[in-house]
Amino acid sequence: MRARRGTNLPRVGDFNQMVVLDSIRRAADGVSRVELARSTGLSLQTISNIVTRLLARGLVVEGERRGEGRGKPRTMLHLDPRGAYALGVHVDPVVVTAVLTDLEGGLVEERMFDTPTGPDAVVAAVAASAAEMLGRADVSRDEVLGLGVAAPGPIDMVTGRVIHPPLLEGWSDVPLRDRLAEATGFDVLLEKDVSAAMVGELWRGNRMLRGTSMFFYTGFGVAVAVAHDGELFAGSSRNAGEVGHLIVDSDGPLCTCGNRGCIGVSAAAETLVQAAVARGVLDAGTPRVTPRELDAALTTVCRSATSGDPAAEDVLRTSARRVAHGVTIVADLVDADVVVFGGPSWERLAPFYVPVVRDELAARATLREMHAVEVLGSAVGEHVGAIGAASLVLDHTFTPRPSGLVRTPGAAVTP
Repeated sequence: MRARRGTNLPRVGDFNQMVVLDSIRRAADGVSRVELARSTGLSLQTISNIVTRLLARGLVVEGERRGEGRGKPRTMLHLDPRGAYALGVHVDPVVVTAVLTDLEGGLVEERMFDTPTGPDAVVAAVAASAAEMLGRADVSRDEVLGLGVAAPGPIDMVTGRVIHPPLLEGWSDVPLRDRLAEATGFDVLLEKDVSAAMVGELWRGNRMLRGTSMFFYTGFGVAVAVAHDGELFAGSSRNAGEVGHLIVDSDGPLCTCGNRGCIGVSAAAETLVQAAVARGVLDAGTPRVTPRELDAALTTVCRSATSGDPAAEDVLRTSARRVAHGVTIVADLVDADVVVFGGPSWERLAPFYVPVVRDELAARATLREMHAVEVLGSAVGEHVGAIGAASLVLDHTFTPRPSGLVRTPGAAVTP
């Protein structure tokens, strides 16, 4: 990824500081002041001043001295992971996951609990979990940059309201952002779960920072997030990626929209469990009414398939073929060269989905002759939603955004 360029104009000092911190963060083996000046375009004096401030704030540490040729050895700079922290929460129909991460997005503390009924109970439980994690980690509130929340969409990003999340009883037009801010006392960022997951992947590593990448979220719904050169494409209302009604099999299961074979219903736990009952993989009396019961039944189907049950394998591979068809369509649409899968259901589905998706992309993607499409699992892991939510806070605080330099008409310039 090409390094971001700074500017020596004093009025954008905050932007320059973000540029420098971002460059230090992405330098796996450390970076010297001279290298920073070269990559950012800032003067060595500007770099020195910024680094002094970052050291004073505890965000950066000086490391080893490294010689280069005949010149004076240079002191390498590294991000201090414990220089700041972020809280993240993922609200899922089955389980709520709360995490405390360090500045690199590394997991410091976690708390998981069954999703309570209704938003009031969720807000109270999240506030209690945040306080508990900070106490266990011995982290003070003033070291925490904020709280990120990942929730099923759609979301009104302007007002911070969750509109009609699937399978969450009692949730309709809930001002989740403001209620959590009031309950916890932290600044809160609210984002769709798939978008938060993508931000978590981008924050954690460099494999999706070049070209066009796509994150496919598998849970009680499916959704897609797209990023280009490390920047998330969010859409006009920040709800991009709603692909649930993309038709992938005209003879597939009936969807609530009236069509057959939408990708959302094709990958839904309810569909897979019903197919497993019809094929005799599960008993007809298997509990499957609540989200938790469906999730448990899906786990049983995946275990049976892993154990070699041919009927269970066929149920999962049928779903995989449908999903693979949809992934190929979207990958062609955005010209993706990396597709990353993750979400609450992914680890169980991965052994059956990955080979089918890879084969589909290699055989049928329109752009396969231009470039291959890499298929990967989440680098963040099973808590990608919650860690992604915390990464929203880190990204919002520390990622340089040139659009922030544009003045609105009549805005004052701070020297």
